[in-house]
Amino acid sequence: MSEIPGMIRPDLQALPQIKDRMTFLYLEHCTLGRQDGAITVTDEKGIIHIPAAAISVILLGPGTRVTHRAMELMGDTGVGAVWVGEHGVRYYAHGRPLTTHSGLLIRQAAMVSNTRKHLAVVRKMYQLRFPDEDVSQLTMQQLRGREGSRVRNAYRKAAKETGITWNGRLYRPDDFAAGDLVNQALSAGHACLYGLAHAVIVALGCAAGLGFVHVGHECSFVYDIADLYKAEVTIPIAFQVAAEAPEDLPAVVRRRVRDAMVEHRILERMIHDIRWLLSDGEEPEETQETVYLWDNQLGTVANGISYFDREVGDDESS
Repeated sequence: MSEIPGMIRPDLQALPQIKDRMTFLYLEHCTLGRQDGAITVTDEKGIIHIPAAAISVILLGPGTRVTHRAMELMGDTGVGAVWVGEHGVRYYAHGRPLTTHSGLLIRQAAMVSNTRKHLAVVRKMYQLRFPDEDVSQLTMQQLRGREGSRVRNAYRKAAKETGITWNGRLYRPDDFAAGDLVNQALSAGHACLYGLAHAVIVALGCAAGLGFVHVGHECSFVYDIADLYKAEVTIPIAFQVAAEAPEDLPAVVRRRVRDAMVEHRILERMIHDIRWLLSDGEEPEETQETVYLWDNQLGTVANGISYFDREVGDDESS
């Protein structure tokens, strides 16, 4: 095994943080391989090399083939992999978390499981949508109503500005072409947003399935986070591109969304917003120790220490 060419698995500390990476890269009709620390992309035009650790997520479109060595490198460097087909989006794989701490995951699980804290996170999510309003006393039903009105207004505004006739959202995972141009553009744009959100969630060590507004799906938290930015990014872009009716609409949407993510600093904001949503009033502590032993009285105790003498002494003294 030592004779296999390529890089030794890098330490997490040596990898760029998720906030310092590019948002996403879309590829189709090509073969992905590996050369040292680079992903090689080969098609009929030739071969290019992509530094793996510089990418947050790779969207793999129709006609892509991925070698085992390429997936190994993507996993080691924390690169998300999303297979994007003509009939929708499926998230099949992700890289290892870019953290050795489980603090955010523990907070996320605790907040999902506690009704009061669960509702507090939901209100914070809606506070991001309505920064000039006080939503601290609104019920879930009232929050859903406010959000529904906000999204409808976003659709109407975009339709009016672009002259597009808007007949409502239509998305059929089994028939992408069933929707009109704006619905196809929305699906293509949302796919990019979902991919980036999933990659960030995984990189921070959180669970994609533990959502607050959305529940019951393996990507519930992904939908929660992506919804924070749709009205700002993907909805206006979808209507603009649909009005232009380009020959390759999905490709144009992806490029526009990628540029908008950079312009609006979506990657950095996702990281900040997730940490804030799960902060519970305080910033998660970064500690040097990564593995502890649980203690029902002390919370945690140090790992790698024999507690035999201490426990025996306590038993004898009692």
